[in-house]
Amino acid sequence: MASEDTSPSHSHHRDSIKSSVGNTAANRRRQQAISIGKERREALIRAKRLCRDSIFDDDDNEKGLDEGEMVIDEEQSVLNARTAQTVQELKSSLSYQGKDATQKTIEALRALRKLLSKSEVPPIEAAIQGGAVPLLVQCLSFGSADEQLLEAAWCVTNIAAGGPEETKSLLPALPLLIAHLGEKSSVHVAEQCAWALGNVAGEDMELRSILFAQGALLSLTRLMLSNRESTARTAAWALSNLIKGPDPKAANELIRIEAITDTIVKHLKTADEELVTEVAWVVVYLSALSDKAISILVRSDVVPVLVNRLVGSESLQLLIPVLRSLGNLVAADAYITHSILIVGNDITDQVLYGLIKCLKSEHRVLKKEALWVLSNIAAGTLEHKTLIFSSEAVPLLIDLLSAAPFEIRKEAAYTLGNICVGPTKGSDNKSDIIVTHLVPLVKGGCLPGFVNLVRSADVESARVGLIFLELVMRGYPNGEGPKLVEREDGIDAMERFQFHENQEMRNVANALVDKYFGADYGV
Repeated sequence: MASEDTSPSHSHHRDSIKSSVGNTAANRRRQQAISIGKERREALIRAKRLCRDSIFDDDDNEKGLDEGEMVIDEEQSVLNARTAQTVQELKSSLSYQGKDATQKTIEALRALRKLLSKSEVPPIEAAIQGGAVPLLVQCLSFGSADEQLLEAAWCVTNIAAGGPEETKSLLPALPLLIAHLGEKSSVHVAEQCAWALGNVAGEDMELRSILFAQGALLSLTRLMLSNRESTARTAAWALSNLIKGPDPKAANELIRIEAITDTIVKHLKTADEELVTEVAWVVVYLSALSDKAISILVRSDVVPVLVNRLVGSESLQLLIPVLRSLGNLVAADAYITHSILIVGNDITDQVLYGLIKCLKSEHRVLKKEALWVLSNIAAGTLEHKTLIFSSEAVPLLIDLLSAAPFEIRKEAAYTLGNICVGPTKGSDNKSDIIVTHLVPLVKGGCLPGFVNLVRSADVESARVGLIFLELVMRGYPNGEGPKLVEREDGIDAMERFQFHENQEMRNVANALVDKYFGADYGV
């Protein structure tokens, strides 16, 4: 991961809180953007999905894909035995040469699919041990009936929803799954194969690399161009799993595909919030991993459309990728703040309104993501800092800094700190202090929260706390800053770094104590 910090995109990230402690926020943005590959939707939506019901709409339902069946509730040993028997029946049907051979195969596949779909703990291991995978590969061969292909792909989908070794057992099936995404396949078969591939891609980077090498990216992208919402939705989900990194190769390749940006914008505007959610996750990974994608996306209609979704949606599942996309884009390309989120424009007011809405939410993840966006906007121009300072966001930020869970307090601190610093000037690399923002924030009660951060075991948070204390001691009018810091036990908080293992933090804290609380202090 560390190598990502030295990539070209690192230079695109705009400065945030700066002082003698150094520029921490630029590194932080890149690390947070890259780490999303590990966070996959904060456990709200699994990277893998078991297919329990038919992918058909009600009016598309075909024979054999019956809904609403009784959930099988048996002892695992009984279920495993039934599964092994069913795999043997499938094997027998494939060797049968009679006139009903295809129907017998379909019936055996359907029985296996039901076992893998309807039970609480699907007997995936039993199916693999029984020899199901080579049989399913045989069932996926070209020229097979659509119903057979569909049932086989459904079985593969749910095996791919299992553990790492179970998923990797499906390597022989991957070329056929990709091939069935083609235009000659029925839409239902293609959609089910895309689901299976999405589960495989959700497993790990090794399998994503294999799928990429076999051409899955282009085939899934073509499927995402579909006007059929369920098809586009499944393909977008599979694509987001395929490109999510940490290797940026797939993301860079995706953004080069003709019409992909227009397709993203079109789907983000649709009425189907589930489709919008999946496409927004594609934007998240593109904006986290590809400099080229960032450049293209910010100059398209993606940002205004995302902002409309931020303001108009109450869906937690949708708002998270929308916020993360906006945060990544604002962090990575100053074009947005300079050319799109201009203070005085309606879109900027909408963004602030949407972010404040999320800060008031009871959902921890929404607050965290909204603060991520807000801190990046606060690192923009003086006009942006003033807009946030003059808004309803400030009292919310101070409350969050003092009473929220730790990771929320940390994010709030970045935003409050960014509001108080202007451009860096001079050889000492210190920021100008916006005193008209600093004083009201300190009077509003934010200082204890920053002192508590200095006491934190998290070095990054302590660094942000130290930066803010330095701003107060250096910039508060009439030399009152050191007294205010002392009153909140700031000296004690800084002295804890006297023997700290982090040399930079130790040097900075000791230098601040010596400078502001030396022999002449109080004289």
